Amino acid sequence: MKIKINHKDLLDGIQAIQNVTPTRATLPVLSNFLFETQKDSVRIVATDLDLGVSKIIKAEIQEEGGITIPAKRFSEIIKESPQNEDITIQVKKNNSIHINCGACFFKLMGMPREEFPKIPKIEKKETLVLEQKELKKMLDLTLFAVSHDEARYVLNGVLFDVKDKGVNVVATDGRRLAFYKHAIENGGVNFQMIVPMKTIQELNRSLKEEGSVKIICNENHVCFDLTDTLIISRLTEGEFPGYAQVIPEEAKNKIKIRRETFLQAVKRTSLFATAESLSIRLDVFKDKITISKIVPEIGEAKEDVAVEYGGKEFAIGFNPYYLMDVLKGLKEEDVYFELLDAEKPGVIRTANYIYIVLPMQLT
Repeated sequence: MKIKINHKDLLDGIQAIQNVTPTRATLPVLSNFLFETQKDSVRIVATDLDLGVSKIIKAEIQEEGGITIPAKRFSEIIKESPQNEDITIQVKKNNSIHINCGACFFKLMGMPREEFPKIPKIEKKETLVLEQKELKKMLDLTLFAVSHDEARYVLNGVLFDVKDKGVNVVATDGRRLAFYKHAIENGGVNFQMIVPMKTIQELNRSLKEEGSVKIICNENHVCFDLTDTLIISRLTEGEFPGYAQVIPEEAKNKIKIRRETFLQAVKRTSLFATAESLSIRLDVFKDKITISKIVPEIGEAKEDVAVEYGGKEFAIGFNPYYLMDVLKGLKEEDVYFELLDAEKPGVIRTANYIYIVLPMQLT
């Protein structure tokens, strides 16, 4: 194999897939990238056996072939090589790889491509096409609610529930739930799948502001086809908890509040939160919310935020980080916060989105 490739294109390509390579590989070859030539491009692949990502990059193919290259060392070499020079990669005898970039020369020892695991090919069963920009918005507003508790493995991913000409994207950790509904012309496509968090993170990194993504799934795997990038992942087995029944009816009395003002006030008050005393206090009045936190051994923080509200007055506690996560993701100037009393969950709704967060006991 001998190829000539643009430095920036190669660097962008390996940076797009390098996070997939496991830090502690069960097989030595999993620490490598697979390089394979195509007609006028090179295909680079990384996998950890559960998740595989491939990137197609334009290249001048001088000699066809394939090889696996140590991912970490190769990434460092390309990152530090002169940026204004093309890179030539040539495979010699005994899997020796010669890398030339301007006046720089490097030699690495690779492994045969035959030792690299085959990325599964998914037979088309259910296919859904979405705009990349829309899917990115859906993921940005849900993935932060995924559980990190490995004991509840079905919550360690994002649910895609496609039915009734709509796709629902849902994530929950048991203390909050994020739900995004997007209308589609699905042509009778109906399926449910739980996509692992690592896959969602890689997908979200690859999504752009233009173009579409084709989602193909079967019982065990899903493929996200972004034309020049292919992400193939195992699905999480198990049944996602019923989410529709935990979404409360829309409240009549809503608190209208400036999103950015609310976010900054919560952020400042959270400076006094500790692992032992996490909740912040919200005192709800007709024209303001007083956000406060008192920790006797540290001190006190308190801030008033103007609101429009027509309901009863009460106090409620929340994990400040659960509020900040959603407020950072939303783009609306004003948000409507639905609070009924100190025991009921708080709800933030927009046209297509619902976020539910359980209160915390005030201390």
